[in-house]
Formats: sequence, C-alpha cells, structure tokens
Amino acid sequence: MRWTVTLMAALVAACASQTKFEAPNLSIVNIEMLEGSSFFTQRMKVHVRVQNPNDRELPIKGVSATLELQGEKFATGVSAESFTVPAFGEAEFDLMVDASMARAVIGMLGKGKADQAMEQGLDYRLTGRVSLSSGFIRSIPFDEKGTLKAPETTAQ
Repeated sequence: MRWTVTLMAALVAACASQTKFEAPNLSIVNIEMLEGSSFFTQRMKVHVRVQNPNDRELPIKGVSATLELQGEKFATGVSAESFTVPAFGEAEFDLMVDASMARAVIGMLGKGKADQAMEQGLDYRLTGRVSLSSGFIRSIPFDEKGTLKAPETTAQ
C-alpha cells in the first residue's frame, strides 16, 4: 500500500511539473499603420517578439491582446498565426489591431502627457493571452510594459 501511494504521488508530481509554463515575454518591435485608416479608427499591424523562458517549446496557435499607450486603452487585436517558439528561444509574429487614435490622444492631452510622450517616447502596456495548440495548459496570460521611441533622425 505504501509503495502504491508513493508511486501515485510521484506520477502526480511528474504531471504537474510537465504542465507548468512561465509566461512568455512579449515586446513590440514595430507598429505599421495600414491603408484605409482614419483619425478615429485605425487598422494597424503590430510586429511582436515573443521570448520563451521555458525549457520546452511553446506551440502557439494564437494570441489575443490589448495595447495601452500612456495608460490609455489604445487598441485590441488578435493573431491566428500558428508558430512554435523554441525552448529558451524567440520568434516574431504580426498582431492585427483596431485602434482609436482620437481616444488615446484626447486621453493623453487631458492628463498633460502629450509633451512628455513626444520627448521621452510612449509607455505601453501589452496584456492578453497566448493560446497553445497542445499540452495540458491551453493558454497563458501575459502582461508586459515597455517604451516606444520615435526613430532617431540624422541631420544631413
């Protein structure tokens, strides 16, 4: 009986350790405004890098996310692009988002953050879930922060 209990405990521990994933790290690489956008509604392609801090690959089947700029909700979007991030590796993907530039600008102006954003860059927060195509865990939440800086120009 003691042997059976020990074996069952070892099996449960092995299964639990196999399903634990650390949240991946996501960062924005680039944002591209797509044609057909207006001041009030924009369609954008956000190029995102995902890093896997785990010792096994992450088989990603999709991502849903919300993007905040300067503390204001800016955009929401999804990606149905399937890809695998190698263990301790990284990959990049495109996230299609719908944004409200007017809402974000009005919010920043109301809080006096527009001048700061122009000088120091835009603080962003990217939250959401990564959906996995296999394994016991089917989705992993993420919450990342960073700063988007305007490209530097050189005088000629």
